[in-house]
Amino acid sequence: MAPHERRRTRNDPGTWRKFSKFDALNSRIAGFTQFKGLPDHMWTISGGSMHTHKNFISQFTIGAGSSLTGKPDKMSSSMRYVGGGIDFGYDLIPSETIMLYPLVGIGAETYSAKFYKDVSAVDFDVAATSSTVQNSNRPVKFNNSFLTYRLGLGFSFKTPKHPGSIGLQAGYTGSFKDRSWKTSDNQILGNAPKDGLSRFAVSLVFTGGGMMMGK
Repeated sequence: MAPHERRRTRNDPGTWRKFSKFDALNSRIAGFTQFKGLPDHMWTISGGSMHTHKNFISQFTIGAGSSLTGKPDKMSSSMRYVGGGIDFGYDLIPSETIMLYPLVGIGAETYSAKFYKDVSAVDFDVAATSSTVQNSNRPVKFNNSFLTYRLGLGFSFKTPKHPGSIGLQAGYTGSFKDRSWKTSDNQILGNAPKDGLSRFAVSLVFTGGGMMMGK
């Protein structure tokens, strides 16, 4: 590893992430038979940059994801998220070809849960002419945002002749506290369910780009 190196990183766009089930929201939604509960997994894509100086590591990542459960054209629910964070670590192996590094960091993530009713029994002509029916058929959407802490462990391998590398990162992301779900316009609701964020992820990480040499 060069004493001072900056790399562009990209996580595998096929990363599978196990999310918390947002139990409070799901248990409340379970009382409404017209809605489908949320999924507990999500496909995501993320990218960012990694910077190393001697054995110290810093990285910045941003990501987004989406999931769907049920039948998309009938009763279903979806979850989407966007977020990012910054992590700091230390390479435990003084090698030009191998890195093993623990990570700790902070971040922020925003989630949007949307619930779709089955409206197949609604007559088209009625829906076309009645604003009341149109409004009653619209999906219900709730938002939540979290300030997060991040813990992880990474491993990567590269050849001395090439600046890029390939590796794995495993990590846990949790929220500092539970937060209430809000409306689609981020307005506070009375008696709203509260959830916390808890997620494990394993990512395949590619790095590439030139090096900056330093003293």
